[in-house]
Amino acid sequence: MKVSVPAVAVWGKTAPSHSITAIMIADDQQTIVTGSQEGQICLWDLSSDLKISSKEILFGHTASVTCLAKARE
Repeated sequence: MKVSVPAVAVWGKTAPSHSITAIMIADDQQTIVTGSQEGQICLWDLSSDLKISSKEILFGHTASVTCLAKARE
């Protein structure tokens, strides 16, 4: 049984910096994933009119995220 747990990030008025070092487009062609020099992974929504909006930012890495890969079931 798969369990989905949404990620939640909370910060003040200013979001943390996110210097992109890796990028990947998910199979759904509507989600962009970026890794950053600061050690975060960010998920972005890509609309049909090619507008990008941030969805989630994931913290936890202690080093730069320099590579992203898709996992297989």
